[in-house]
Amino acid sequence: MLNQAAEASLSKFMTKLLRHTPAEYGLPLDPEDGSCLLKDLLSIVTADPKWTGITQADIRQVVGNSGKQRFAIQEERIRARYGHSHAKLTYEPGTPPPVLYHGTHQAALPAILKEGLQPTGRQYVHLSAGLHFAGLAGSRRGKLVLLTVDTVKAAQMGVTCYYAGNEVWLAEPLPPACIALREEQ
Repeated sequence: MLNQAAEASLSKFMTKLLRHTPAEYGLPLDPEDGSCLLKDLLSIVTADPKWTGITQADIRQVVGNSGKQRFAIQEERIRARYGHSHAKLTYEPGTPPPVLYHGTHQAALPAILKEGLQPTGRQYVHLSAGLHFAGLAGSRRGKLVLLTVDTVKAAQMGVTCYYAGNEVWLAEPLPPACIALREEQ
């Protein structure tokens, strides 16, 4: 059983492998959903001297305890749910709740209100059905600012949303007309 620090560190390494640089490690991901065999991920993880004793149970522990639910295991396959920078995965379009949230930081607010929400280094804009995940995402780089996204208006403007699981929604770039500052913070 991994302690909290080891769990967090392994989660970061798994994020690197499954979301950002799989080719660098020779990890073959399915081009449709970004998944790989759990045993293939384990093989690459344990090849790193820091992680030689890791087991499938340890990886399952990381997946199960991830507060942001970044990973999903289905049968013997594992994938990152969202946040891929190496390739644009295909998700099924969905109908989100009328309002979603986006967490950002104060310094980014003027550009967002002028230009809208852009993926900025990711494949999609990340939105949340709840304030908790939006707050986690937005507080990493400075003073937290929470935005609301009118998904009905966004759909009318041609924006497609995709459900990535666990309250996370992905969207194409969102125009400023769909975005408002959440007042009661």
